[in-house]
Amino acid sequence: MASVGTALRELRGAQKSAKGVSLYSRYVNRPVGRYLAAGSYALGLNPNQVTLISAALSFAGAAAVALVSPSWGLGIAVWALLAVGFAFDSADGQLARLRGGGSAAGEWLDHVVDCAKLTSLHTCVLIAFYRFPEEYGIGGGADGAVGAGWLLVPLGFQFAAVVTFFGGLLTEKLKPKAAAGSAADAPSALRAVALLPVDYGVFCLVFVFLGGSGLFRWAYAGLGAVAALFLLAFLAKWFRELSAVPR
Repeated sequence: MASVGTALRELRGAQKSAKGVSLYSRYVNRPVGRYLAAGSYALGLNPNQVTLISAALSFAGAAAVALVSPSWGLGIAVWALLAVGFAFDSADGQLARLRGGGSAAGEWLDHVVDCAKLTSLHTCVLIAFYRFPEEYGIGGGADGAVGAGWLLVPLGFQFAAVVTFFGGLLTEKLKPKAAAGSAADAPSALRAVALLPVDYGVFCLVFVFLGGSGLFRWAYAGLGAVAALFLLAFLAKWFRELSAVPR
């Protein structure tokens, strides 16, 4: 069984570029994922097993939102499940690099889990709004019009999240790869701060407010609006970058 300390030392030199990464992912999620990857390596786990651990934690958190009446205790539990699941999502790639590189099947599994995680979490918020309208403060008048309107918020957020995920993934595949051995651009501190509102780790923090009734739904809706604005900016940026790629 390998040493955790040895694995940590090797992982420090096998990190991805910090370019285009928010402060949370750079200083919280990736470092935590590094420790999880080292521990998984010492236990003899492979990257696919770590991906499945991430999926189990994330889906458990999402299911709890849909099935359990909201409370402060539930919010903390959901946040913990989602945040640790996100850290394991970082750990699987780091573990793959530590083991000498990942596989096409492993990359496929990672992306499928990520997409399923996004869609299921927003779907579970929609279910929660429908099942517990009074607890979330969205019970409208006699015709229920206000409550019905709030049910559209998770659908819009889900649309923005999924299109951003797919668009970013496809852009990365279509853009020319940097020449081997070329120096990576230095990460921008301003960009790292600007990306915080659309970082999945920051999104997970919103669920801490599940016991706050209107506090949660307004924070959730606010991040959804920000996600929609970022989607427009990302689409314009990605199309401009790909338009500059020669045929």
